Amino acid sequence: MNSACFDAAIAAFDRANSEDPNTETFEGKTYPKELLYAQRMSEMLARYAPEAPEAVQLACRAQHIQRWKSPRSDYPMDKKGYMLWRTTLYKFHAETAGALMKEAGYDDEMIARVKTIVGKKELKTNPETQMMEDVVDLVFIEHYMLAFAGQHADYSEEKWILIIKKTWDKMSDRAHQFALAGKIALPEPLVPLILKAVG
Repeated sequence: MNSACFDAAIAAFDRANSEDPNTETFEGKTYPKELLYAQRMSEMLARYAPEAPEAVQLACRAQHIQRWKSPRSDYPMDKKGYMLWRTTLYKFHAETAGALMKEAGYDDEMIARVKTIVGKKELKTNPETQMMEDVVDLVFIEHYMLAFAGQHADYSEEKWILIIKKTWDKMSDRAHQFALAGKIALPEPLVPLILKAVG
């Protein structure tokens, strides 16, 4: 690992995410929302795959970089609009991460690897992209699923089972085992639904 480049890139990602005008309070401290998300991604990766390659470590830290600059409300509120927003976001995150890595001194080969991962390309066939996707889903389950449930309290049990199954299907067998082995904090009120969905 090129530790000088790595440290410079992580610091640049964190500076970029520190500009988030949206905040989240966690354990009594208020953070810029995407900075907290990025730190949770790195923390989960360290727990889940401490052997993760440098490219995955960088991609996890940059996965949501400056997400607030491309809000969902800028796109039509239908499935087509949602898919367009997602694909535009992936490209935006990849390009932003790549530009900051270039400034930090990384070569084109490492930048291309990270952009592939952040852009969620070759999911299921690229082990590095899949590793980041696993971390995305584990972080969602541990930190965000309960709040998401609160925002969608009108959803039926069937719809919730479908949402959980979709998340589960994106994960590798290794991530399934990690989640079910008690390595993440499952949102207690949703545990019966999660077990029903993945059983």
